[in-house]
Amino acid sequence: MSKLSGKVALVTGASKGIGAAIAKRLAADGAQVVVNYASSREGADKVVAAIAEAGGKAIAVKGDVSKPAEAGALVDSAVRSFGRLDILVNNSGVYEFAPLADITLDHYHRQFDVNVLGLLLVTQAAAKHLGEGASIINIGSLVARITPPDTAVYTATKGAVDAITGVLSRELGARKIRVNTVNPGVIETEGTHTAGLIGSDLEKWALSATPLGRIGQPDDVAGVVAFLASDDAQWVNGQDIFASGGMR
Repeated sequence: MSKLSGKVALVTGASKGIGAAIAKRLAADGAQVVVNYASSREGADKVVAAIAEAGGKAIAVKGDVSKPAEAGALVDSAVRSFGRLDILVNNSGVYEFAPLADITLDHYHRQFDVNVLGLLLVTQAAAKHLGEGASIINIGSLVARITPPDTAVYTATKGAVDAITGVLSRELGARKIRVNTVNPGVIETEGTHTAGLIGSDLEKWALSATPLGRIGQPDDVAGVVAFLASDDAQWVNGQDIFASGGMR
């Protein structure tokens, strides 16, 4: 029997990259999956089609997690479509780098609204439907530990994700709901290619600083998330788990 058979998962920001890999892996492990997207319906539909082709079940649902009404409607769609909610993966995130002198209100709010407020809004809406044994997995980042230059705002959002995980693991633990963070290192995705990170000096540095000697792939993160979503991780709560090939 698949480890997640009978469970329903909501993955935010799942139209591409790490989110898409997570959605596919959870479905492969037996979960019914809600694939959230903010703008790329085409990307979300491709993820749903890939899940269906592999014998799984998924739907695509649009929603901007930073807007309370849309965050709530997203969770409601999951419960309405599949009757329950057991797994929430807060993967939606944006990043934009700038030195201190160039930080603006827009730069700040764009990242905090999605990466922090969005996580809180979706989790707040989902918590009403989660029962004993449910799992919330927040996607953070290794940047909160390595604090690279020109990333003050983005790094701050991911530090906040780690802190929120700790708090909610205590708040929701009383209801036997687990909350953990997965912190990826440098991962090769459409986004990192578009941002010019792959093939850059940053990639060269990441390779030199990673004991396993390669850049991460989305599936490397998805496997850790699938573990945390399963009953195999029933005694894992409030943890920051690094999926970084040993970079620290």
